[in-house]
Amino acid sequence: MPEDYGKTLNLPQTDFPMRANLPQREPEFLKKWEDMDIYHKQLEKTEGKPTFILHDGPPYANGGIHLGTALNKILKDIVVKYHSMAGYHTPYVPGWDTHGLPIEQRAIKELGLKRHEVGPVVFREACEGFAMKYLNIQRDAFKRLGVRADWENPYITLKPEFEAMQVEVFGKMATNGHIYKGLKPVYWCPECETALAEAEIEYADDTTVSIYVKFQVRDDKGLFEGIADKEKVNFVIWTTTTWTLPANLAICLNENFEYSLVKANDEYYVLATELVEKTMKAAGISEYETVKKYQGSQLERIQCRHPFLDRDSMVILGDHVTLEAGTGCVHTAPGHGVEDYLVCQKYKEIPVIVPVDSKGVLTEEAGPFAGMFYKKSNGAILERLISDGRLLASEKIVHQYPHCWRCKDPIIFRATEQWFASIDSFREEALNAIKGVKWVPEWGEERITNMVKDRGDWCISRQRIWGLPIPIFYCRECGKELINADTIKAVADLFRKKGSNAWYALSASEILPAGTECECGHSEFEKEKDIMDVWFDSGSSHAAVLESREGLSSPADLYLEGSDQHRGWFQSSLLTAVATRGKAPYKAVLTHGYVIDEEKRKMSKSLGNGIDPADVIKEYGADILRIWVASSDYTTDIKISKELLKQLSEVYRKIRNTARYILGNIAGFNPDTDSVDYSEMCELDKWALYKLTMLIKKVTEAYKTYEFHTMFHAIHNFCVVDMSNFYLDIIKDRLYTSKAASKERKAAQTVMYEILHSLVLMLTPVLAFTTEEIWQYMPHRAGDDTESIQLNDLPEMNEKYIDKTLAEKWDKILALRSDVSKALEVARANKTIGHSLNAKVTIFADGEDYNFIKSLESDLVTIFIISDASVKKLSEASEGAQKGDEMPEIKISVEQASGDKCDRCWMFSEYVGKDEKHPTLCKRCADVVG
Repeated sequence: MPEDYGKTLNLPQTDFPMRANLPQREPEFLKKWEDMDIYHKQLEKTEGKPTFILHDGPPYANGGIHLGTALNKILKDIVVKYHSMAGYHTPYVPGWDTHGLPIEQRAIKELGLKRHEVGPVVFREACEGFAMKYLNIQRDAFKRLGVRADWENPYITLKPEFEAMQVEVFGKMATNGHIYKGLKPVYWCPECETALAEAEIEYADDTTVSIYVKFQVRDDKGLFEGIADKEKVNFVIWTTTTWTLPANLAICLNENFEYSLVKANDEYYVLATELVEKTMKAAGISEYETVKKYQGSQLERIQCRHPFLDRDSMVILGDHVTLEAGTGCVHTAPGHGVEDYLVCQKYKEIPVIVPVDSKGVLTEEAGPFAGMFYKKSNGAILERLISDGRLLASEKIVHQYPHCWRCKDPIIFRATEQWFASIDSFREEALNAIKGVKWVPEWGEERITNMVKDRGDWCISRQRIWGLPIPIFYCRECGKELINADTIKAVADLFRKKGSNAWYALSASEILPAGTECECGHSEFEKEKDIMDVWFDSGSSHAAVLESREGLSSPADLYLEGSDQHRGWFQSSLLTAVATRGKAPYKAVLTHGYVIDEEKRKMSKSLGNGIDPADVIKEYGADILRIWVASSDYTTDIKISKELLKQLSEVYRKIRNTARYILGNIAGFNPDTDSVDYSEMCELDKWALYKLTMLIKKVTEAYKTYEFHTMFHAIHNFCVVDMSNFYLDIIKDRLYTSKAASKERKAAQTVMYEILHSLVLMLTPVLAFTTEEIWQYMPHRAGDDTESIQLNDLPEMNEKYIDKTLAEKWDKILALRSDVSKALEVARANKTIGHSLNAKVTIFADGEDYNFIKSLESDLVTIFIISDASVKKLSEASEGAQKGDEMPEIKISVEQASGDKCDRCWMFSEYVGKDEKHPTLCKRCADVVG
């Protein structure tokens, strides 16, 4: 149909913009929402309705946003907007994580501060200023994405009210017996000079030299009788961390494994029987013999000499020894490994030695290697082993090794005195709490269950300044720690009033209640110098936010973050909540994947493959980013590229053009007075309403189950296939050629209005800006809130539109139309016709097909958008008739329609030229114009 039909008929035209122009128009809506205070407006509207609370996991305030944080915030916004339009009261308080080492490092670098010179209060104030600067940058960026939230009243972990509640959470865990101080190996970052928690560890490939080291037997406990020179008997250990050998105090075997005494090169080696061949191959030894075999349990407490220090190394037993790699004889340094530490606890005579300081430099306990950085010592120790004849073999390997999540350097395991949360004391309660949570996707439950089941105690202390001080005091006389309900209340009250800087500004006596005494009777105390792990900060938000903010409550209905938070915020929140409240802080948890490029690489600045959300918005607008989020299956890693963004902008254009076309054809339509009743509509209109109803059903279910990609693709398919390619295409003739006030045209307008009204409402959680713009231009029925589309409810299914018999009939018509469209395409290619309106189509069929198509004969011109159509018996088909694909029992022929072209509808008709008043019009158009 010609694009200017509406103008020819002097129909009302819409002012809806022809171009999207999103980057320029979106800020106008941001200002509108801000001026009207859209967040509180929608809360007022839903006051008294059931509450849905999505608790915001706090992003870290040390830089601008990236595509990962944009993905996360848009997903949350879709969830919140859906629920508010579905009839829920949806308070949404955004938050920020503002303590921790990365902010310290950035403040030191960008402000040129020396933390030990300026003092803790000045340094902490500088860190706070830095964090708040980036918090404001991120807040503006999130607003620009169209995210609706209580932006003026976010929760911030450095705020006094949050810190006070965090102190109370810590105090509750302590009084419940979950907090203790202990000496044990922890993840330690020499670069950052602090302990780390499991959630602060990333694994990356590391190339290192693995070594097989001979530990000479000093006291065999009489087990190696018959060997003339017992000094030639060696236990062979294998390690990938050469630098930890100065801390070796034992060799661990598995009591259930069989071990062999192997003779080779005039020496004897003890190693697991199953690993003999592999070890000999690594050592380049081809000739060897097994002298004797032992059970691992027989070899316990044999004493060996340390390979280069004046110290013994005792053979011990442990269940953690496996046959996956090495020799079955495990190098054991209790100061540098959790398993080593735990197994040595069973042997009271084995001390804990840590010959590496906080900066990763070997101490005097490392003997000749003292003063070396641990990495540099690897080569020196290897040379010493070779010169002393203690090295059996070495080889380079690449393996996964833990790295610091901030500085990206490899960490070390180092035994230090730290504060821990005892997971064992409430592990079963935590595992039970996990079972009561809905996990989306379902595999999230198994993931976090395994993590909680296998994790060690939580190291919650950090040797830094920028963070919440651990609220513990020490008696100056006896050194015993002081923490009880009174001291916790004193610190919490102080922080609530003055903030945590007061910990550094005031003395212990100024903080503690008057008359506070230690059990030993002394009353002078010192303050703990360590701060809390930042995961404890954010992990306390269920108490500091959900339980403290008016209108919120715990547990939240939903936590929504990236899949890495099973070991991060999801877990720290779970642990603090279970330890203090006995329940999970959330009813459901939804996780999304990482953002990756076309080559499936994680987006990062270091790889140079990052895309700045601000650049995307500048070129395409925020709604294109929101489409990217909604159209992606977030349960896996999510691809993005410049090419994909171009494709998405085309998808957006098709949806927008559908809306623009409908707006142009319902301009001036009043849905309250001009609508045609369903009973008076033709079948095609009823079919369109049926398809709309099925779409509403599918979209509603998809929103409920957080399957946004299913929702978005269903809407896109409806706009392109059901509307643009079929319904809207067919009704153009009716819209442009019928009388403006005719029932047929009003019926089409009624359906289009229903479709547009439902579409924009369903798309509002996704296309926040575009739907607001469409809402401004479209007609409204009584009851619509015209101030903002966000203040309206989602459409509901209308049961009277569900007619499955009608749907089945039109499915068959669609199949027929598909076959005719292919035949028309062939005719165009063969130059038989030009436009489809030039065509006369004859369909040949028999039996049920004939009866069905014959019953439609009068409507076929409209359905196929042609000038003439007829239905005949299959026996009358010409030789060149084309066989159907969808309906293989029919044939189709296409020829030029007879008559002349009508100037008004462009259809060919033999009537053209016969009407004296309107000689250029067909009979239908002449009647309408007349």
